[in-house]
Amino acid sequence: GLLMLALVASGAALAPEAYWNSVLPNTPMPKAIKDLLHPDMLEDKGTSVAVGKGGENVDAGKGKPGGGGTNFGIDRAVSNIYAASEDQIHDNPNVALFFLQKDLKPGKSMNLDFPASSNTATFLPRHVADSIPFSSNKLQDAFREFSVKPGSLEAEIMENTVKECENPGIEGEEKYCATSLESMVDFSTSKLGKDVQAISTEVEKQTGRQKYTIAGVKKIAGDKCVVCHKQNYPYAVFYCHSIQSTRAYLVQLKGVDRTRLQAVAICHTNTSAWNPKHPAFQVLAVKPGTVPTCHFLPQSHVVWVPK
Repeated sequence: GLLMLALVASGAALAPEAYWNSVLPNTPMPKAIKDLLHPDMLEDKGTSVAVGKGGENVDAGKGKPGGGGTNFGIDRAVSNIYAASEDQIHDNPNVALFFLQKDLKPGKSMNLDFPASSNTATFLPRHVADSIPFSSNKLQDAFREFSVKPGSLEAEIMENTVKECENPGIEGEEKYCATSLESMVDFSTSKLGKDVQAISTEVEKQTGRQKYTIAGVKKIAGDKCVVCHKQNYPYAVFYCHSIQSTRAYLVQLKGVDRTRLQAVAICHTNTSAWNPKHPAFQVLAVKPGTVPTCHFLPQSHVVWVPK
């Protein structure tokens, strides 16, 4: 009993939200991150930590899954804007999020949709996430952790995420896959310092695809930011990268139904190293390295910028 109490006390002290407040006491937590904090992060048994919102559990003590099978959604958001296959252009509601920098101005209208992410996996405390294998040569161990059947769609998604995290970055990119909120904080502050803002696209209500008009544009970073894209995995994993020639903006949008929202726009002034088959080039009918290319961040992604 004393051991269990010690485990709970130790785990609670290292809870993701507590870590955020200790490192970034003056930085508000964006909605994209708040939504991934599990309210019952530490259950009263001390070693069972909930994964996602579907009731799957990972036994942190013995490394055996406590739930029956993992069910995590396929987030169709553009998780990694550099490694895209040709078929990503099809059946992807987020391709409309790409636009040219010259169109980032008040009065410009665009047909947009900011759907809620189907990927509801939540954060694990770092000490739990670090105890779970996250590498291509230990995928079978990870499958067992989450009761995922090898060869299944879930297994394929997990494998793709891990391999993407292990792939080398493009020229000028510093990349890191954060398997916990704590590690995302550490990577971002190591690149930008602790006097930072973390910002996400915030949508008050889901309206579906409609025409939005840009009501205001505010530059929040120029050539110095870290962008973190939520990946498909049983628990929250973010592909974070610090890249050169990147600018970030806060954009106020007004829909035809009078809905107002604040979206984060990322503009890349040098796309010469991008995959030529990237959806952005197909949507915008441009070639790599020719014109600055922008995209709005889906709701589940985060940009870190200096204050």
